[in-house]
Amino acid sequence: MHPIYRLLNPHFRYTMEINALAREALINADGIIETSFTPKKYSILLSSIAYDKHWRFDLQSLPNDLIHRGMAVKDDNAPHGLRLTIDDYPYANDGLILWDALNGWITDYVDRYYSDSDLVRSDEELQAWWHEIKNVGHGDKKDEPWWPLLNTKEDLVQILTTIVWIASGHHAAVNFGQYDYAGYFPNRPTIARKKMPTEEPTEKEWEEFMEKPEMELLKCFPSQIQATTVMAVLDILSSHSPEEEYLGETIEPSWEEDPIVKGAFEKFKGKLLELEGEIDKRNADRQKKNRNGAGMLPYQLLKPVSEPGVTGKGVPYSISI
Repeated sequence: MHPIYRLLNPHFRYTMEINALAREALINADGIIETSFTPKKYSILLSSIAYDKHWRFDLQSLPNDLIHRGMAVKDDNAPHGLRLTIDDYPYANDGLILWDALNGWITDYVDRYYSDSDLVRSDEELQAWWHEIKNVGHGDKKDEPWWPLLNTKEDLVQILTTIVWIASGHHAAVNFGQYDYAGYFPNRPTIARKKMPTEEPTEKEWEEFMEKPEMELLKCFPSQIQATTVMAVLDILSSHSPEEEYLGETIEPSWEEDPIVKGAFEKFKGKLLELEGEIDKRNADRQKKNRNGAGMLPYQLLKPVSEPGVTGKGVPYSISI
């Protein structure tokens, strides 16, 4: 019955199931990643080390992430309060519109149930939830100084927007374009099976390279079984199911019960329709060389809604495959 549970519930649909499936076949020892990617048995270890050294909750928000990576600087006079260091950066251009829409919807929702910050501080269930995230969910990082406090309504909105963004917009941007970009495996080979011909070649290796360079390329590329395995997995990961639930498409029953929450949702839905039109407009702009022109795919990954299958667009509520 807790309002924050009701807000977050659709953003975790099937998440535990997909995590369990990934541990069974994707990131397990001798699984698809370890057998098909260059680091082999060290692949997941390297990911774990990267998490240990670089992951921070506060940097999961899109604006903070862009600033941290040097892709934006704060500018109160710029749209979204950020000035991009690369103007034509589709992920940031479209993502910031979606971030603002999510932030506005969540602000309206929080305002409905918390009239002031005292209610945030005195909500024992809410405070216990945030305590568990920090001290149990990320127990190895529980003493880090960068964890946001949960003392005000603004704190709550920032925390919730970050969680919702990761489950929806961020995942859509990094997941549903995988087959488009890497389904043709020479475009993004996951493994190199031998060194480059120019790296300390023997006389025989150099002769073979000069005589038939295409054969040396094929020996370097993934094997047929590695390539087809990755292609099949990317096809699955990049597909939307027929019952996918997209941001703003259908209102949750618990939101519809309250006229104020329902009105806030309708406003949010309108913002998403505006985003869809803006993305189409940008993809048609010949001046935007990173999303229009020869050899460039239109950038549609943050278009909110999609039909089923591999489409390279659509932002579901949750990380569900």
